[in-house]
Amino acid sequence: MSAETRLSARLAQLGIQMPPPPAAKGLYKTVVFHGRLAYVSGHLPVAPSGEIVRGKLGEDCDVEAGRRAAELAALGILATLRAALGSLERVRRVIRIFGMVNAAPRFDQQPAVINGASQLLADVFGPEHGVGARSAMGAGSLPLGVPVEIEAVFEVEPPPGIAAD
Repeated sequence: MSAETRLSARLAQLGIQMPPPPAAKGLYKTVVFHGRLAYVSGHLPVAPSGEIVRGKLGEDCDVEAGRRAAELAALGILATLRAALGSLERVRRVIRIFGMVNAAPRFDQQPAVINGASQLLADVFGPEHGVGARSAMGAGSLPLGVPVEIEAVFEVEPPPGIAAD
């Protein structure tokens, strides 16, 4: 089964559609290719309605809501990759995920929150290629008051016009 097929099945199970790739909100690129690596900038959680999800873990957001927000951020990452590569079939594996969790001082379940993103990527690319190295850290605040921000690195078959090393 292809990554595109697995993604479609997972989205149907979740009852949501793939979002459009988010535009950069500042002076940065949403993805940069270097050889066979794709560095995807931090993505925020955007609901299917287009609304940015907000919240602080340990205050007005519980672990499950944070996990769902991490899943939405990962969907944005996949939308960015699909737009840049033409297809998710060009993704060879997840190399690394870095997740930041907007958390109250005593909140200590950051890994459980970032599991939302990790599980989505494992579902799409399979357990062998969809699970990479990962860090999950707490932050006192994140842009726009979101509960999570996630960035990632993937090994890819470079898109046309981008030379591999």
